[in-house]
Formats: sequence, C-alpha cells, structure tokens
Amino acid sequence: MLTLDAFSIYIMLCILAPLLGAFTLLFLIIFEKRIDLLEKQTREIALERELQTALYNQLNQEIQPHFFFNTLNSILSLARLDRKTELINSIETLSKLLKFKYQKNESIITIEEELTYTGHYLEIQKIRFRDRLNYQISIEPNVKQAVIIPFMIQTFVENAFKHAFEKVPGEAILKINIVKKEQDVHVSVWNNSTNLVQQFQQSVGGLGINNIEKRLKLLFPNKHTAIQLSNTGDGTIVFAIFPFISQAKK
Repeated sequence: MLTLDAFSIYIMLCILAPLLGAFTLLFLIIFEKRIDLLEKQTREIALERELQTALYNQLNQEIQPHFFFNTLNSILSLARLDRKTELINSIETLSKLLKFKYQKNESIITIEEELTYTGHYLEIQKIRFRDRLNYQISIEPNVKQAVIIPFMIQTFVENAFKHAFEKVPGEAILKINIVKKEQDVHVSVWNNSTNLVQQFQQSVGGLGINNIEKRLKLLFPNKHTAIQLSNTGDGTIVFAIFPFISQAKK
C-alpha cells in the first residue's frame, strides 16, 4: 500500500510529466525554427556575397577594354607618324603588359603588381611622348604588398593622358605617391595640367573613377574608402584612401 507521501509524489509526477513534455516540445519547436532562421540568413548572406563578387568581377572586366583601347590608340599614333623603332618597342612593351595581365588574372592584386602593370603603360607613353613626358613613382616599402583593386593606379594615370597630356601641349609631368598613414593606404597621382577636373567632368560619366569607387566599396565593405579629384593650383591630383591589408609575399 502506498503511503501518503509516496502517493503525493506520484500525483505530482503525473502532473509535472505532461508539463515537462510540453515545455520540451515547445523548446524543440523554437530551437528548430531558430535553426531554420539561421540557415536562411546564412543562405541570404552567401547569396549576397556571391552577388557582390559577381558585380565586383563585372566592374573589373568593364574597365579592361577601356584601358586596352586607349593603349592601342597610343600605339596606332606611332604607326601614323611612321616612328617604326618606337612602334616596335611599344608593341614589345604591350606584349609584356598582356603577359603580366593574363598571368595575374585575379580580382585583387598587390600594389607592387599594380605598379608593374602601370609601369608598362608608362613605358608605352614615354615612347610616344619622348622627352615631353617625365614621371616619378614614390612608394613606401611597407605598402608594396598591400592589396589593391586591379587597374586603379593605372586608371588614374590613364586619365591624366586622356584628359590632359593629349589635349594640352607642353611638358607633361606625372607623380605617383603611395604611403601608409595609420591603418590606411593613401594613393595620389598628380599631373601638371590645371584643367583635368573640368575635362573629366565634361567626359562621358567619368567611367573609370566611378568604377573604382564602386569596386573599393565592394572590396572593403563597411570600411572607409574615398576618391577625390581636385586642382592644386599648379596641377591636378587624384587621391584615393582605402584600408591597409597586407598580402603575404609568395
């Protein structure tokens, strides 16, 4: 025969067991819904990243034909002027540039690689402009392995030729300066033309710089990036800021 205490415990268990089962079932339902929500959010984040990557790659591809078209125009001008030796040298330099480009077909590269690429472009322009063109490149050693979007510096340089040097006679001076300040990389490209800002604003939408602004935001989301084009009194400067992220040298 059950004692009163045992009977009371039995009754309590009979009452609590369904309640515990109900709470357990409720917890499992909530937990399952939470898991489903997290999986949905993960899929949405992954999809958003894929879309951003696709857009970034599309913008990368968008700027390349623009660059090659202008480079070929520069070489064509040498052919029209019957400057055969310089034409041959520029074609050889272009082959180096193309070889470098297809060996480094990546969505991001180092500043050192970008300057190598830009250097080939400047060699072609030096052949074309001869003694009229003078350029300087200054870079702090600690930023050579920092990541950068492809064609950024080269686009700034190309704009100087397209909107200034090709339209304004006289000496063409170009200065590239790259430094690290706190946790950011500062890139500036200065030229001695004072009307580049106006010329650029009158061009078709400023495709190159707008493209770079979009790619910087995609590459460094939620980070400070900026592009600024302005007169300096004695010339025009394009200034870019983006986070310093070093890539280990292979």
